[in-house]
Amino acid sequence: MELVSPGIGLIFWMTLAFLAVLFILGKYAWKPIMKALKEREMSISDALNAAELAKEEMKMLQFSNEKLMKEARNERDILLAETRKIKDSILEEARLKANEEANRIINSAKESIHFEKMAAMTELKNQLADLSLEIAKKILQKELSDPQKQETYVKELLADVKFN
Repeated sequence: MELVSPGIGLIFWMTLAFLAVLFILGKYAWKPIMKALKEREMSISDALNAAELAKEEMKMLQFSNEKLMKEARNERDILLAETRKIKDSILEEARLKANEEANRIINSAKESIHFEKMAAMTELKNQLADLSLEIAKKILQKELSDPQKQETYVKELLADVKFN
């Protein structure tokens, strides 16, 4: 029961022991402990600041990455549009050249057909003239085989010439 209602001597010695432990702790332990706590607090604060800076840098990097992606997409879209324009112009140029070539071939064919037609007509006329001369020659030979008929024919021709 002495612990529940302590005596004066026990309180004195407990207080003296407590003050001695408090003095020893204050002299040798609290300064290093407090210094270590301060250092730990500073390192935690620095780590938090570094983490915050890293977080900000990550946001900036993410923003710059998004910006770069947008720029790359815009450049890609521009290149695709330019490529489409070039493709369309090449196709249009090829179509125009093909039309020009087709027109040139058609005109050349028409001209060739015209020349061949004219040559065929000339050939036909020449053959007709040759045949006509041949027929006329045979008719005249048969008609003018008699000297009397020759004389009559010459007189008719002379009469024709005088009237013309």
